[in-house]
Amino acid sequence: MLTNSTFGPGALATPSNFITAIRVVVTPILMYGVAKHGSTWVAFIIWTLLASTDKIDGMLARHQGTTRSGAFLDPLADKLMVFGLFAVLVSRNEIWWVPIFVMAVRETWMSFYRSLLGRKGISVPARPLGKAKTFVQVVAIGLVLIPGVYGNAKMEIAALVWLATLLALVSGYFYYVDGRIRNAG
Repeated sequence: MLTNSTFGPGALATPSNFITAIRVVVTPILMYGVAKHGSTWVAFIIWTLLASTDKIDGMLARHQGTTRSGAFLDPLADKLMVFGLFAVLVSRNEIWWVPIFVMAVRETWMSFYRSLLGRKGISVPARPLGKAKTFVQVVAIGLVLIPGVYGNAKMEIAALVWLATLLALVSGYFYYVDGRIRNAG
């Protein structure tokens, strides 16, 4: 894919970062709504729109030029979105806390590891397995937010959450290995 490189690596005010900022601002509002009202069609639609903006801002960034700020803000917005909603769903006893805790520990470790590699100038791209993890997380949350689905599909949703946990652990392992290989090279 050809890039236009409208924005240089140091740019902050980009269309991609604007979309990411919208995710950061809207996520706490959605969290409050779900905590207060539970599963609603409005929550599901907002969740779906928020989740789809990740793909859109990624396409924009690749077309207009990736930035260091975007590389930092986008994953942060993703974590806020996913773990913010997971925390609300755990507090509502709709998802068990153990797999969420495991995924949160993995994400914390990954952020620390990325930081260590970044200080050495090493960048490790995400693998498709990590993207699959995020997709499964988004689907699991989305299913809980559809009115009437959670009560009829508790086991299926729990299985998706555990699948996301497994994908998180396996993708984290491969990221670690990729980082070690790049660090050794």
